[in-house]
Amino acid sequence: MSYIEVPGAKVPIRMWADPASVEEGAMRQLQNTATLPWIKGLAVMPDVHYGKGATVGSVIAMRGAVCPAAVGVDIGCGMSAVKTSLTANDLPGDLSRLRSKIEQAIPVGRGLHREMVDPSRLYAFPTTGWDDLWSRFDGVADAVKYRRDRAEKQMGTLGSGNHYAELCIDMHGGVWILLHSGSRNIGKELADHHIGEAQKLPHNQGLVDRDLAVFVSDTPQMAAYRNDLYWAQEYAKYNRAVMMALFQEVLRREFRKAKVAFEPVISCHHNYVAEERYEGMDLLVTRKGAIRAGSGDYGIIPGSMGTSSYIVKGLGNAAAFNSASHGAGRRMSRSEAKRRFTTRDLEEQTRGVECRKDSGVLDEIPGAYKPIEQVMEQQRDLVEVVAKLKQVVNVKG
Repeated sequence: MSYIEVPGAKVPIRMWADPASVEEGAMRQLQNTATLPWIKGLAVMPDVHYGKGATVGSVIAMRGAVCPAAVGVDIGCGMSAVKTSLTANDLPGDLSRLRSKIEQAIPVGRGLHREMVDPSRLYAFPTTGWDDLWSRFDGVADAVKYRRDRAEKQMGTLGSGNHYAELCIDMHGGVWILLHSGSRNIGKELADHHIGEAQKLPHNQGLVDRDLAVFVSDTPQMAAYRNDLYWAQEYAKYNRAVMMALFQEVLRREFRKAKVAFEPVISCHHNYVAEERYEGMDLLVTRKGAIRAGSGDYGIIPGSMGTSSYIVKGLGNAAAFNSASHGAGRRMSRSEAKRRFTTRDLEEQTRGVECRKDSGVLDEIPGAYKPIEQVMEQQRDLVEVVAKLKQVVNVKG
C-alpha cells in the first residue's frame, strides 16, 4: 500500500497503516509528536502501536533537535541475522539439547557473564572499534559510570521481554541464526538520565506531552546526549555481535562433522537516531521501532516466537524517510495478553518450536502480535523480501 496522510499540527502524518485500526492512545501520541516546533516529518509504519515516551513504529525527522524519550530506553535495540551452511536435514529431531546449549552460552533475562567476554577468543569476531568503545566509556554521563563492571559483564547477553535468540529455517531449507537485543541496562540508565535532564529544560515546559522533551542543537545538553546515545548504539551493536559469535560457536561444536560456515552477518538497529538529509535539509531522524530501508539496505523484520520473520532489502522510499517496520507490532498490551491467553494457548501457537511454553513468557504469545503477513503486505513500497524464515528453536529470558 501507499501511505495515508493524516493532518497534523506542524506536519502531516504519513501512515503505512489504516488509521482506523490504530488504538486511540497511539494516535494521540502521533498527534502530539506532530506539534513539536522542530519537526519536519513524521512517518508511521504498519506495526504501529502505543509506546512509552513515543509511538512504536514511528519515524520522527527533526531539524536541530532530538527527543530522548522517542528513542526510548533500549537505545540501539535491533536485530542480527546470519545464514549458515547447515540445512534442515542436518538438524536432529529433538532440538532440546541445542536449545539448552544456546542458553548455556548466552545469558538470558537479568543474567550476565562471570567475566567480560574476550572477543579475541571468539571466532571471526569483528574486533575493529572494540577498544575504542571501552576507551570512550570515561566520557559518558557521570551518573552511570559506576555501572561499568555490570556493562562489561552484560556485553553478549540477551535480556528479557521481546528479546530472543533463534534458529530458523528458510523456505529452501537453509538454517539461519536470528538475534534480537539492545544496549541492556547501561542503555536504559543512560536513557533515563537524559530523559530526566531534557524534561527540566525551559524550552520544553510548554509542550503538550512532557515525554516529548527535546535537546536542541548547539547546547551542552545536546552534545552530552548525542555522545552517550552514539556510545550506547555502538554497545548494542557489539552486544549482538558477541552473542552471534557465541551462538556460532555452539553450532560449530554441535555440528562438527558438518564444518559449519557462515555468510556475512546482517544487522540493523530499530531504536536509534541517525543524521540524514531529506529535501535539502540535514535532519536528525529517530526510528522508534523502525529500521532503515534505504535503497539496497538489508534489514530484518521479525514476527513473533511462533510466526515467520523476513530478511528484506530496502526500496529507498523517501516519503517514509527510507524506513520500514521493525516487526509485527503488538496488538495488545502485555497485561491483556496474560489475561486473555493461557499456557495451553501458548503451547498451541508455538507448536513445532523448541521454546519456553510457561506462564513467564505468556505475554510474548504470538496472538498478542499483529499478523506479520498483513504488516508485510502494507509495506510493499518500502521493502522487498529476500528470505522468509520460520523458527525451530526460540530462546527467551
